[in-house]
Amino acid sequence: MKSYNNLFEKIVSFENIHLGYLKARKGKRYKKDILSFSFNLEENLISIKNDLNDGTYKHGEYKEFIINDSKKRKIKAPTFRDRVVHHSLCNIIEPIFDRTFNFDSFACRKGKGTHRAIKRLKSFLKNNGELYCYKSDVSKYFDSVDHEILMSLIKKKIRDKKVIWIIKEIIKSASSGKDGVGIPIGNLTSQLFANIYLSKFGHFAKNSMKEKMCLRYMDDFIFLGRKHRLRVVSKKTGHFLLNKLNLIVNPKKNIIFPTYKGIDFLGYVIFRNYVLLRKRTVRRFLKKGGDVKSFFAYAQHANSYFLFKSIF
Repeated sequence: MKSYNNLFEKIVSFENIHLGYLKARKGKRYKKDILSFSFNLEENLISIKNDLNDGTYKHGEYKEFIINDSKKRKIKAPTFRDRVVHHSLCNIIEPIFDRTFNFDSFACRKGKGTHRAIKRLKSFLKNNGELYCYKSDVSKYFDSVDHEILMSLIKKKIRDKKVIWIIKEIIKSASSGKDGVGIPIGNLTSQLFANIYLSKFGHFAKNSMKEKMCLRYMDDFIFLGRKHRLRVVSKKTGHFLLNKLNLIVNPKKNIIFPTYKGIDFLGYVIFRNYVLLRKRTVRRFLKKGGDVKSFFAYAQHANSYFLFKSIF
């Protein structure tokens, strides 16, 4: 396996940190903290560069808040200065790790995403007759990521000790309440680290279990096949996640069912020949009176003409 050294200078170059700044402010440039940072832009970017070069960079505190969409989640928002560092780091190391991820891993990756995942799932359903689906996710995934295991996976690709120091500083900046465990929902780096952590499971599924019809979107994963085979896959999955990654499968969502009932996945219900909107998402929109434009963008990826007409 190829590993990389001499990455630190690329990360701390002024050009890369400036690019990190541009990415961090995208769509938010008129927020108070960003305007304040931008007022003395060159000075602030040089300050970041110097702190990283000198080894004196310390990750700041997080602003915490709760959001309720499909479920209640605690978000930890880093300072804008730290977000610039996160982007500067990911600019350089994300392409290195992305090349190691399975084709059928779709979360937080360029050229992938929700709709590509659904399209891939539909192709499995269309071309393979009557199937069963094994669907599950990890219980409290982000809060359960083991720092020691995560660092061991990162070090397989990154040998530059200064880069490892930056990564450790970010990882230890927020935990789930227990030392050495948890990465914050809200960090750009957490999305990358979460993909790195479960990529080991993805390779196990494809290479060791030889499962071709499986895909993952962060910690949500789906396997298609015959019922008896999926029972074996379910047991092997739970065993691997617990023993190799210290993760527990969510018992409430660990299910096997026939695909003709529809697969509830990523906000949609997917059938062989059509896709429907998830009922509770529609109910939530109607209850809250949400933005019509965003609802239309969501609905246009499903067979929702009559539903959309009845609502509007």
